Amino acid sequence: MAGKLTTLLHTLRNGRALAAKQDISEAVAIFGQDACEGIRLGDDCAAIPDGDGYLLLASEGFQDSFVRSMPWFAGYCGVMVNVSDIAAMGGRPLAVVDALWSDTSAAAASILTGLHDGANTYGVPVVGGHTNMRSTHNSLSVAILGRARHLLTSFDARAGEVLIAAIDLRGRWHDPHPFWDASSALCGTDEAVRLRGDIELLPAIAEDGLSRAAKDISMAGLLGTALMLAECSGVGMTIRLEDIPRPETAPMERWLSAFPSYGYLLTAYPENAAAVMDRFKGRGIAAAVIGQVTDTRQLDVTWEDEKETFWDLARTPLMGLAP
Repeated sequence: MAGKLTTLLHTLRNGRALAAKQDISEAVAIFGQDACEGIRLGDDCAAIPDGDGYLLLASEGFQDSFVRSMPWFAGYCGVMVNVSDIAAMGGRPLAVVDALWSDTSAAAASILTGLHDGANTYGVPVVGGHTNMRSTHNSLSVAILGRARHLLTSFDARAGEVLIAAIDLRGRWHDPHPFWDASSALCGTDEAVRLRGDIELLPAIAEDGLSRAAKDISMAGLLGTALMLAECSGVGMTIRLEDIPRPETAPMERWLSAFPSYGYLLTAYPENAAAVMDRFKGRGIAAAVIGQVTDTRQLDVTWEDEKETFWDLARTPLMGLAP
């Protein structure tokens, strides 16, 4: 009989979230890994050298089913998830633009209101876009521009570093989707300003030299995000599930499949780990060392007395973005 860790990892390994990340390999096969000199594809944002820093450019598209079922929240997420990508690269957001298709003006109004509320919450203006209210479907894509002085990247994790997870646990599930939302309840309240300060932690960590590598926890879940980081950096990782910050009421499988509104993985040298975690804990965000970076090119997972390899990147690439 398979142990609980084996069963858990089999479910996550064969889920739709990782399959979607494997689809990236088809784009990589066409475009290659280098967009142009000095810009690598596959990070949370494109980092374009500009003066004494970098312009950051990213975009997010949303499934039609999500936009139809939660139009306001889809609009809000258009800002929220893009801001998270900018922060994961050690940057600060500057502005967003959107591309919206809707079948009615009422549907468009709800989506655009969510986008407007998200922009106000995070202090990032919507400066333009494209709107079509005579479409056959409801779809949304949002792009963002930011700037970084020092980068956090997906390509700079190194063997010997520790892996840190920082997640805001002060949220709720947005059923039926796998979203852990610690953001939208603050929209329109005096506490919304806290979210901007929380985002500021990432560029400050980069500028203070405490970390060089990070990713925001995406639809791939925590293990899938760790796998993406490991592949891009050409490393392996060992993760201890019991050390992952997690709400008391969240089952492990659901939590590892969750897309948190504020959740990041960072690597750091062991001597810098406490300083990194203290930054997050000082703002009420849970943070813990959950594993180590290795040179194996495998993502190994332990849970209580069980250990198993979740993915062997040397045998099976995920996105085709290994160095």
